[in-house]
Amino acid sequence: MVDENRQDVLADRVYEAVKAMVMDHEIEPGTRMSIDGLARRLDVSATPVREALVRLESDGLVVKRPNAGYRATDLLDPEALTDLFEMRLLLEPRAASLAAENADDEDLRQLRSIVEEMRRHPETGAKYSAYRQFALLDQDFHDALAYAAGRPLLAEAVTRLHAHLHMFRLNSAPGAAEPTIDEHERIVDAVAHRNPEKAAEAMAAHLRSSRVRHRPHAPSPRPARRHGSARA
Repeated sequence: MVDENRQDVLADRVYEAVKAMVMDHEIEPGTRMSIDGLARRLDVSATPVREALVRLESDGLVVKRPNAGYRATDLLDPEALTDLFEMRLLLEPRAASLAAENADDEDLRQLRSIVEEMRRHPETGAKYSAYRQFALLDQDFHDALAYAAGRPLLAEAVTRLHAHLHMFRLNSAPGAAEPTIDEHERIVDAVAHRNPEKAAEAMAAHLRSSRVRHRPHAPSPRPARRHGSARA
């Protein structure tokens, strides 16, 4: 049992390490990913790296090509991000409205608990390591609200949309935590007061603000090559 727990911890650590490389563009979009190279870099065997790449493939952050191995997915363009937020604006205000009608006391406790946890992890910034916990809690909030709506198919659709956000390598600007938390609280308050219209309005306002705050993570420019330098 101890060995299994250690293996699980190692697998999670490697997954998060490789994910951070992809999210922060240490591994650039479209770049081939060597299992052996990553294993050497992380000082682990190939097995947890292979497991991490399988998980990242399900996240949409890497793709596997027959006879060509893994590579980081290409960065999706701003138009695709706009499409994603438009879909969220169609689904999530409706989910918030239904949650105001159907959420029970346990749903409300869970939502308020997530908001309080976000206050304890308000880190945002350009690096994945900085905003990871806050981003996970943010996703938990939206998923929990969708399930509180009492419409399983709607909740599943909302959850799938959130999974796509990884593919945009979104970062979170410094100072984004406080307005995000305040907007979440307004949503919960409207749900708790059983006001479907206000809940929908609060969610729509939050999504529009979130779209402005978040930007695709652009890679840093490469230094110019000096004349006469040797090719790699």
